[in-house]
Formats: sequence, C-alpha cells, structure tokens
Amino acid sequence: MESSPTNFDHTLKKDSADSDDWQYQIRIQVTNTNFARIVANKVLILATHPLFDILDDHNATAICQLTAFENYCDDCEAKGLTDSALYKWTKATVSLPEKQAKYIKIFTIYVDGQEVYDKSIADELEAKLQTLVGDELVEKVSKYDTNPASNPQPPKQFRS
Repeated sequence: MESSPTNFDHTLKKDSADSDDWQYQIRIQVTNTNFARIVANKVLILATHPLFDILDDHNATAICQLTAFENYCDDCEAKGLTDSALYKWTKATVSLPEKQAKYIKIFTIYVDGQEVYDKSIADELEAKLQTLVGDELVEKVSKYDTNPASNPQPPKQFRS
C-alpha cells in the first residue's frame, strides 16, 4: 500500500486503545479528473446526483484531498509551522505532478464540518458510498482511522 500524508490529528476519543475509540474518515476516489472538477465545484449533473444525495443525507461534503493538502501547507506557512515532518512530507507530495494527478481525484468526506467522526457514522457512510463504486463517477471508497499505528508516518528524510 502506497503511503501518503494524513493530516488529521491522532487523538483518542476515550482513554482506551480499543478500536471503537478511534475516529474515522471516509475518502472516495473518482474515476477521472473531469469528474474531480465537477465534484469539487459541487456541480449537479446526472452522474453526481447519487453522491450528493448521500452526502446531503449525512450533512457531509466532499473536499478534494489535493486541495486539503495544499490548504494544510498554506496554513502551516501562514503560522510559521514549517519545521514539522508532516508539513515537509505534505509539501513534497503536492509538488510532484504524479501526486497532483492522483490526489485531485481523491476526496475526503467531512461530516458536520469534521474530517474525522465516530465509527458508526463512518460505517454507515461507507456502506452507502460503496453502492456507487463501479458507476461512472466513483472508483473506490476507503476508510481510515486515527490510530497512528495504522497510518503512514513521514519518511525518514522529512524527520528532523
């Protein structure tokens, strides 16, 4: 599995290492860059109706992962927080054309404005979005958790 930066906090919801205590995030990958632009701009066309209906039902929005990575870098730069390994890795990632082409098609699903949420919400959203896989719009649905052990860490060259 190829690693990529994950910009969400690795924060426990409770004081336990139980998997039910982690927060979760859903991402979708669309089939091509044309659809990526359509989803990013929230253009309602026949192909996007099912996706936007599911998102609306969950008070959710789809945020382009490339845009999220770029915004993270901009925020770090504005705050003078450019020494972290995560910033350096993310900045290097978004500067590569092949990574730009990949991440423009990946969307993080925010629920109620939050990039991570309870497992029950993630599971329900994942199940509904899985029904769209294979249509002309959605290629893949992925679920991530905030457990640092299951998330890639910045490569050695980005660590101080």
